[in-house]
Amino acid sequence: MMTSQSTVEALSYEEAARELEAVIAALETAQVTLEESLGLYERGKALAGRCAALLEQAELRVKTLPPGESA
Repeated sequence: MMTSQSTVEALSYEEAARELEAVIAALETAQVTLEESLGLYERGKALAGRCAALLEQAELRVKTLPPGESA
């Protein structure tokens, strides 16, 4: 599940979303130490940011399509 922080930017939306779901599940189990929880939180924040950025890029692409043209 956990890849290095620098690779977050290389993840596709689907990959980042799947990993974010796994991070959330790990945090919800409460079977991790405080230090692990903090690391998961930081990773989750980075993954959520990646997903948001990719969604924003997709929205801009859709908005710039000429009328009547589909992707």
